[in-house]
Amino acid sequence: MTEKWVSVWGNAMSIVESKVEGYAKEITLRYPIDVPFDGKEIRLTLDNFTGTEEVSFETVSVGIMGKDQNVLKGSIKKLTFNGENNLKLKPRENKQSDPIQLEMKKGDCLAISIYIKDYAQMRSGVLTFGPLSRGFYSIGDQSETEALPPKMTRDLACVYFLSRVDIYCDEMNQCLICYGDSITAQAWSEHLKLMYMEKGENTTTVRKGISGSRILRQYDNLHYESFGFRGLDRFEHEIDVCGAKAVIILHGINDIIQPVGIDVNPFRPWDEMPDLNELIEGLSFYIQKAKERGLKVYMGTLLPMEGWRTYATFRNELRKSLNEWIRNNKEIDGYIDFDAKMRDSAYENRLNPLYDSGDHLHPNDEGHKKMAEIVYQYMKDE
Repeated sequence: MTEKWVSVWGNAMSIVESKVEGYAKEITLRYPIDVPFDGKEIRLTLDNFTGTEEVSFETVSVGIMGKDQNVLKGSIKKLTFNGENNLKLKPRENKQSDPIQLEMKKGDCLAISIYIKDYAQMRSGVLTFGPLSRGFYSIGDQSETEALPPKMTRDLACVYFLSRVDIYCDEMNQCLICYGDSITAQAWSEHLKLMYMEKGENTTTVRKGISGSRILRQYDNLHYESFGFRGLDRFEHEIDVCGAKAVIILHGINDIIQPVGIDVNPFRPWDEMPDLNELIEGLSFYIQKAKERGLKVYMGTLLPMEGWRTYATFRNELRKSLNEWIRNNKEIDGYIDFDAKMRDSAYENRLNPLYDSGDHLHPNDEGHKKMAEIVYQYMKDE
């Protein structure tokens, strides 16, 4: 059997919201990672992409997690980086661990534990949602602890520093990169991963979504810096994924809905409102960079948004014009028409109420399941 490295999990590196408690020490982060394929080696990537200070990691370990969320006895192994147990990452730097042997079966759940001993800037990370998104932090060095102590442990919604997990597996296996903003940072890519697993497919997903992210702009203030770097600066970083066959790009709605004028919001001036040509230029940059990496490129049309708090006819017309460009683009390998399949049949500019979270922009969980079904069927028919 011929084998290769495939990324089976991933997340974007955004900027975790700045708060006075933005530093931590003597904590262990633990992230459960669901395994979609059999494998026999593992490696991971730690990333300080959005950090402004050097961060030190004392110990990183991996083990197999049981159904009770405790790590199975005897399965914990320490990971090394260039032969060393500890690791220092400068700002914008990332490092891949040395591969280690670990027998994994499809359906297993890994426990990745990261022990931070000294004060660290907790800035590089991303807020995630979905059926497979979960994490914990615990006081002290719990990197080799099978059961985290309940009195010293809390749930954690943010993924800090961990950007990719790769396993060495059958060469037939592959992953699909899901790139975008808050809609992608939410649940559809995880529902798609579960669908592939349930159907016994040799494909999995790697999510690269950041809430609030725009293609063309980023914020230079504390209020909105959690929206992360602009797409033009983060796209190449995010598509560095092993075993990827393609990227699905669903991005651009925030460029359209965020500018409101400084009389309404001092951080969202009208001069940041793009025109169609600027958005096309940004998405064309994505296409070029993805093709350079040998990836197939699929684009999602932007979902309906009537009823969203900054909705206006001119914004909607820009969205529709961009969608028409996507539908007629000859440089991409295909498009997934979320707009047509998620809209209200009676009001084409609105989300179907069955799929609306209530803010008229973001899908609810049923909507994310529907998006996963749309992608699954599209990719199956390709």
